Amino acid sequence: MKIGIYGGTFNPPHLGHLTSARFAMEALGLEKLLFVPAGEPPHKVLPEGSPTAEDRLAMTAIAADGMLLKDAVEVDGTELRRGGKSYTSDTLREFHARFPDDELWLLMGTDMFLTLQNWHEPEVICSLAHLCAFSRTQSDSGELLAVQAKYLRDTFGADVRTIQLPQITPVSSTQLRELLERGEGSGYLSPAVYGYILRRGLYGTHADLKRLTDGQLRACSYSMMKAKRIAHVGGVEEEAVRLARRWGADEELARRAGILHDCTKYYSLEQQLQICEEYGIVLDDLERVSVKLLHSKTGAALARHVFGQPDEVYWAIYYHTTGKADMTLLEKLVYLADYMEPNRDFPGVEELRKLCYEDLDAALLMGLEMSIDDLNERGVPIHRNTQGARDWLLEHRKG
Repeated sequence: MKIGIYGGTFNPPHLGHLTSARFAMEALGLEKLLFVPAGEPPHKVLPEGSPTAEDRLAMTAIAADGMLLKDAVEVDGTELRRGGKSYTSDTLREFHARFPDDELWLLMGTDMFLTLQNWHEPEVICSLAHLCAFSRTQSDSGELLAVQAKYLRDTFGADVRTIQLPQITPVSSTQLRELLERGEGSGYLSPAVYGYILRRGLYGTHADLKRLTDGQLRACSYSMMKAKRIAHVGGVEEEAVRLARRWGADEELARRAGILHDCTKYYSLEQQLQICEEYGIVLDDLERVSVKLLHSKTGAALARHVFGQPDEVYWAIYYHTTGKADMTLLEKLVYLADYMEPNRDFPGVEELRKLCYEDLDAALLMGLEMSIDDLNERGVPIHRNTQGARDWLLEHRKG
């Protein structure tokens, strides 16, 4: 197996890192790529006020997850765990021992490549891994790189390849940190990484989480979930807005409920229960053991207490999984948007989508009955609120 090793401070990990990583995987035929954040880089001192190693690891993990290459792209904390100077030769020794039969490729930018002979134990580096240097511009890939490649081959027996990146992110990490402190630069980051930075107040951002723009709120929400969930959340947001426009509800409240409705979807059961205890959310026996039921309540709690959303948004998120008797208009819209947003695909979804724009209560009843039937088929207990919502609608529509 060909394994790429991409080290750096990732302070912060930006789109340039991701572009380079993706292109290297294709150009070299890598089957696995490991991002390896440096603990204590030997060639430079981390700038004052830099995030902790844990924050840099978390941001890099979020960025890597956003590549949507599950099992092929991972973040490795080897250098952070080891402590001390993060010498590449030591890291390669560890990976060589871990992957003795695999082909290791060390990925690096032009500046690092041109100074490799000055690194700690360059001969060990060249003996344990093939080298791949990213060429950012045509000038980078000229005679200087060719001369350096020949020098490393002749001196250390290195196997070297340089690749021309097809797309350039015109910002350095230093420039990006300065932009972030001025409230700019988000376009150079994946939304989820930017959201993590806002939530943690990194790089001098100090955002007021209760007064975020839609884009900032969206970024914060995305930073709390797996990248594979983002398409669904985006679909719910847009569907909730469309339904609000059709039925005369507040579009901005629908948007914000859609953005935040699954923000705690990937929290552990323990985290969910801690949030419920912190905010005084009373749970029944079924809810105490089900993350699927809890995430709507904890998501609502964070929407209100962390992100400053009003009661209408709180309750729309709170009941988006189970529904309840006598739902408000916004609660109905978010429940249905979650059920039938454009990425959903199951028997009857097209009929449900059509009904949502013709008869809202009929669509809600259909969605609840489909949910109850599905739970019965899978032998999953039905929450009393779901049954109560269905029964209320049946009685209400009779009248």
